[in-house]
Amino acid sequence: MTTESAGPSGTALVRLDVHLTEGDADAALRDDARRGLTARPKELPPKWFYDARGSDLFERITDLAEYYPFRTERSLLTDSVADIARTSGAETVVELGSGSSTKTRLLLDAFRAEGTLRSYVPQDVSESALRGALDELAERYPDLDLHGVVGDFTRDLDKLPGAPTPGGRRMIAFLGGTIGNLLPGPRHEFLAHVRSVLAPGEQLLLGTGLVTDPAVMVPAYDDAQGVTAEFNRNVLHVLNRELGADFDVDAFSHVAYWDAENEWIEMRLRAERDMTVRVAALDLDVAFEAGELMCTEISAKFRHESIDAMVGAAGFEPTRRWVDEDERFALSLVTAV
Repeated sequence: MTTESAGPSGTALVRLDVHLTEGDADAALRDDARRGLTARPKELPPKWFYDARGSDLFERITDLAEYYPFRTERSLLTDSVADIARTSGAETVVELGSGSSTKTRLLLDAFRAEGTLRSYVPQDVSESALRGALDELAERYPDLDLHGVVGDFTRDLDKLPGAPTPGGRRMIAFLGGTIGNLLPGPRHEFLAHVRSVLAPGEQLLLGTGLVTDPAVMVPAYDDAQGVTAEFNRNVLHVLNRELGADFDVDAFSHVAYWDAENEWIEMRLRAERDMTVRVAALDLDVAFEAGELMCTEISAKFRHESIDAMVGAAGFEPTRRWVDEDERFALSLVTAV
């Protein structure tokens, strides 16, 4: 479904394509919950943290003293954005998992100042978040074509619009270190999918956390106030509400640790007692033993050479990289070959 309207000035277009409905999301949750709760060891995908409560909790996390990734990337983007726009010269900026598009406004301002930008394509799973973002962006950028896409970035990339003019280039922005939430196999599949929808010469701007001191990394995912613990347990609230489960949320504790072999932070929920959980919508009973761990998120960190190998294997050529002074985060502009 596509809706289309004129921007405030009457010169720009605002479009919204919806490729993901509430029914699709419900089916995906059921599938992920059944598969994850019957796996050995058990697991749940981190995307189900983000209902309204989970999104509010994550906003609180980004303000925590321990949570350096958000402010480090934002500061790096602020310092580098003019250089990124000059190096890229893209006509269209596409953002995957855009949410409110707050950070991307830095990119839009820089690309408009460079004089190349004609359109912005925000993609997100939330139709309401995209509609709100498009309304605000249409007011701020009345001369910019806006084309929102409601969809899952892991499978709906082929539904992204192309460049608005023949020969025009797109730059896809995938920020926030979200690439690190994917396991190596799905990570490669995702990047190869991104490459498949780009023409040679089009670009990807990839945000990645870098390997640094575990004494810095681990507290970012296990803060002293316990906000991240509540965020982690929120996935159980989601299952209780959406699938009629009867998780005793307080019977699970938050665990975060650095896996040095795989070079990622792993978040888990630990059952503090033996219990059986009923998931009514799935007609499923799930047994937990005291001390049993269920994986809810990984956050992989990278080295410069591993970034280059990762994008190279997917069909990209490294073009330019920007890194903060503490070597904790990188923004890599890579080009489809």
